[in-house]
Amino acid sequence: MRYVQLRAFHQVAICGGFSRAAEALFLTQPAISDQVRKLEEEYDVLLFNRNKKQVTLTHSGQKLLEITHRMFDTEQQALELLTESRALRSGTLRIVADAAHHLLHILGSFRARYPGVQVSVRAGNTETVISSLYSYDADIGVLGEVPTGRDFEVLKLNSTPIIAFASVDHPLAAKKSLTLKQLAQESLVMRERGSKTRQKLEDLAAASKIELRPAIEAEGREAVREIVASGAGIGFVSAAEFGQDSRLGPIPID
Repeated sequence: MRYVQLRAFHQVAICGGFSRAAEALFLTQPAISDQVRKLEEEYDVLLFNRNKKQVTLTHSGQKLLEITHRMFDTEQQALELLTESRALRSGTLRIVADAAHHLLHILGSFRARYPGVQVSVRAGNTETVISSLYSYDADIGVLGEVPTGRDFEVLKLNSTPIIAFASVDHPLAAKKSLTLKQLAQESLVMRERGSKTRQKLEDLAAASKIELRPAIEAEGREAVREIVASGAGIGFVSAAEFGQDSRLGPIPID
C-alpha cells in the first residue's frame, strides 16, 4: 500500500468521481484510476461501485474512507503545527540560564513579537546549561562565557566585569576597590564548582599566583547573596548581576 494510492482513493471518495479527483490532485484521470485499481488488486477488495453515471463506495470503501479521513486530518494538523512553529506563531521556547537578568531586555520584545510562543526559563550553572543543550532539554542557553571547543551557535549579549560584594556593615564595604591579594586574606563565599563566575575568578587569581580559598561554598547565586548579607564573608558576582540590594555594597576588583 502506498500513500499515493490512499490519497487517490480518498479524493475519489470525497469528490464523488475520478474526473473531479484528478482535477483536485492536478493529475490525469487515467493516473487516478490506475492508482485506485492497484490498491484494489493488491488487497483483492472492491472499493467503488462503478457505472457510467456515478461512482459509489462499497462497504469496504466506506470503512476505508473513515480511516483515510482521520489519516489526512492528522496530516493537515501536522502541517499546520510545522508551519506555525517555523513562523514562531506557536510552541515553547525553552531557555536555561546561569542568570536570568541577561534576558530581561529581550523577553518583553520577544513576547510582543511572538505572543503565541510560550517561554520557559530555568536557572542553572554553566555545567547545567551545557548539559541541557547537549541533551536537547533546552533550545537556548545563556552563559557568562561559553567553554572553548563547544560546537554551538553563539550570540554575545553583553560583557561585564566580576566584582566583590559585602554586607554594608562589613569593614571592607566602604573600600573603593580591592586587589586579589587583599581578597585572599578574607573569608570568601563562593559558588559551587561548575560556576563560570567562580572559574573565571580563580583563573584570574592563578595567573597572579594567588589562591582564593572559599571559607563557605554555596550552591546558587541567591544562597551566596543571603550568606554575604548576614556578614559571613565576601561574595563575587558579575557587575550586571549585582542588582539592587540595600543590605549589600559592591566593591570593584583591581
